[in-house]
Amino acid sequence: MSEDANTFIPTFYSHRSVFITGGTGFLGKALCEKLLRSCPNIKEIFLLIRPKKGQTINDRLKKMLENKLFDLLRRERPNSFEKIIPISGDVSREDLGLLSEDRKMLSENVSIIFHVAASVRFDESLKDAIFTNLRSTRDICILAQSMKNIVALLHVSSTYTQSDKAIVDEVLYPLEDVDWRKTIKIAETIDDEILKIFTAKYIGTMANTYVFTKRLAEQVINDFSESLPCIILRPSIVVSSVNDPVPGWIDNFNGPMGMLIGGGTGLLRVIYADSSITCDFIPVDLVIKAMIIVVWKRGIQNFSEDNSLQIYNCSVHNTKSISLGQLIRVGFRAVYDIPLERTIWKPQTIMTNSSLLYYILVLVLHIVPALLIDAVLKILRLRPMLLKLQQKIYISNRAISYFVTHFWQFNNTNLINIFENLSAANEKDFGYKNSLNFDIEEFLRRGIIGSKLYLLNEDMSPLEQARVLRHSKRTTLEQETLRNVRSVYTQSDQIEVDEVIYPSLEDVEKV
Repeated sequence: MSEDANTFIPTFYSHRSVFITGGTGFLGKALCEKLLRSCPNIKEIFLLIRPKKGQTINDRLKKMLENKLFDLLRRERPNSFEKIIPISGDVSREDLGLLSEDRKMLSENVSIIFHVAASVRFDESLKDAIFTNLRSTRDICILAQSMKNIVALLHVSSTYTQSDKAIVDEVLYPLEDVDWRKTIKIAETIDDEILKIFTAKYIGTMANTYVFTKRLAEQVINDFSESLPCIILRPSIVVSSVNDPVPGWIDNFNGPMGMLIGGGTGLLRVIYADSSITCDFIPVDLVIKAMIIVVWKRGIQNFSEDNSLQIYNCSVHNTKSISLGQLIRVGFRAVYDIPLERTIWKPQTIMTNSSLLYYILVLVLHIVPALLIDAVLKILRLRPMLLKLQQKIYISNRAISYFVTHFWQFNNTNLINIFENLSAANEKDFGYKNSLNFDIEEFLRRGIIGSKLYLLNEDMSPLEQARVLRHSKRTTLEQETLRNVRSVYTQSDQIEVDEVIYPSLEDVEKV
């Protein structure tokens, strides 16, 4: 390895082949874009993509690259997309569902792995969560062991996998009395129905199957770190970008933007949460920089001299703090100034940590209006939809309730040290100070604009018309309201999750 590669991050990635799981998801897309733009001499990026009904892996890659995230790269270096090579596979299947020829190609060429893919549905069955989150991690490690040029394996976890501790340090926290090998074997051999009954006892104090399996996956990485250069990166709740490559980019309804969009459209009237709780939100562009940097740091070290597992909490602890109550208030100021076109009710969300009050308000503000509007839809011979959507919102809110009623402190000394010690040459493209030097209110405004542009596909030009609509009577035109309801519902039905995503209002897709 050249001396320049030890000091300049793009040089380290030059002429290297990278393998990414979860590449079509939120983090995966942003990682691909940043690698191609900031490390232009990277040799190739292999993306593990799951074929879907009616869509080949090439179709899915083409759709991914149409995302507005890639517009800057498309203008500056359109030929760079040729470096992305789709690989057919599925992390929920044994051996990642790889064909033998693809496995051989990866083994011969890849030197860096970013394992991002996972299921984050908080109501996921234990069997499916074990296969997708735990067994896939084992299989990634086995694949990495066959790679003769491997220099770094990054496993993306979550700070919330340590949710049974109030203070989370950058160390491994093993689950006592639970063996990951036996857990995989149980999922492979025990009947689904029996395992469902067994789930609550097996996961113990863990909040859900996601937290449980991701926690065990860290133990897998730890055990394989004796023979592989491994890294665990634990992002907190990943939100829209600060500025790289564009401000406010987001591609899902997760986290605070989901709450603000739901409230801004008038669909989310009440949420079960503690308004005084301070949640740790981290911009996606900062997470991507951290991923690229920690891999570089591990890759330039001699593994024979240091085979320790490196763990980083990717959070903004004590840097940018805002309570959920403040977030809603500040966010709605932005929504009032930058209204959403599909508003069906005055933007407002009530937050309560009283279960009884929450149930009452859900009935009054969610269920009753949904029944009335669905009745109108039936009269008009249209498909009723709002009650089903409110059921999804309710289940989602209950699924994340543990995370919005508890506080954690995520210490991030290791990560900050790496950022602080970047050279001036690396600071320009990979520094964190510019990503953290932002005003919370301005950041949320950009997030609302980003949600309009990248999620709802709304035009920013007719803002004045939207303001008029917002301040008009609640039912100015019945048909227009019904169209808005249908449009919002359609948007929510198109959400796709195939990577690591954190506590959100869209974690549960199935009613």
